[in-house]
Amino acid sequence: MTVREIREAPKLAPLYAKALLPHSGGGGLPDTEYVRAGIEFDPAHVAAYDQVCGFRFGDELPATYPHMLAFGLQMALMTQPDFPFPLLGMVHVANRITQRRPVRLSDSGTMRVRAENLRPHEKGRQFDVISEYTTADGPIWTEVSTYLRRGGGEGSGQREQLAAPAPKAIWRVPGDIGRRYADVSGDRNPIHLHPLTAKLFGFPSAIAHGMWTKARVLAAFEGRLPDACTVDVKFKLPVLLPAKVAFTSWEIEEGWAFELWAAKKPKPHLEGTITPPDATPNPR
Repeated sequence: MTVREIREAPKLAPLYAKALLPHSGGGGLPDTEYVRAGIEFDPAHVAAYDQVCGFRFGDELPATYPHMLAFGLQMALMTQPDFPFPLLGMVHVANRITQRRPVRLSDSGTMRVRAENLRPHEKGRQFDVISEYTTADGPIWTEVSTYLRRGGGEGSGQREQLAAPAPKAIWRVPGDIGRRYADVSGDRNPIHLHPLTAKLFGFPSAIAHGMWTKARVLAAFEGRLPDACTVDVKFKLPVLLPAKVAFTSWEIEEGWAFELWAAKKPKPHLEGTITPPDATPNPR
């Protein structure tokens, strides 16, 4: 494997420009790992993230926060000429985060990002982007982001519902949440920013970031989560902004299950589980 060391966070604007260029790609995933060492946390940025996603600020970071550190490295990896798919048009279909202990403001560590497991999907092909944050304690945080490249697949795409939509909370999602989350995450995909730019990609309005919806759901469990856990979600239908969504959760044998639905119609936006780190993950 080729290791590319990055000394500072990648600048995202040039990477988005690269994503707009014609893309030839290749047959398989690149055998490349991006590494950034000496990462420290900015309390002001963590506080801004907490505010947008609904967390309380504290020394222990939300399990979704290290994604902020991984995202730039993921972008750098997926905009390289040898990456087999163009960045625009890929769909983030699932995300699994495992933390062995909470990541803390005082931590300093290394983030590693690579892609693997290219495989067929009923609607095309999918692959995983693996991100791993390591401190002196070893690997304490791992993320598996599963992406789908549509085309060439077969299948109905039918889903199995986890539970009937019996909401425990109704949340109003403001129309500017895509821009607010983009400000803290750097994820400025045009489908999230404005109705006009979203319409260029076939959406009737801007849509919420999938990782914002995961973070917002995780914030609803704040104070009830063990230090070590796996939060595994599947992203379903996009949240068209502004929106009213229904959140429901229930206990399962090994932890919690949850869903996020459109409040007016029983259409799922997100479903997932919170389980011990070594539990069997949800099938993709």
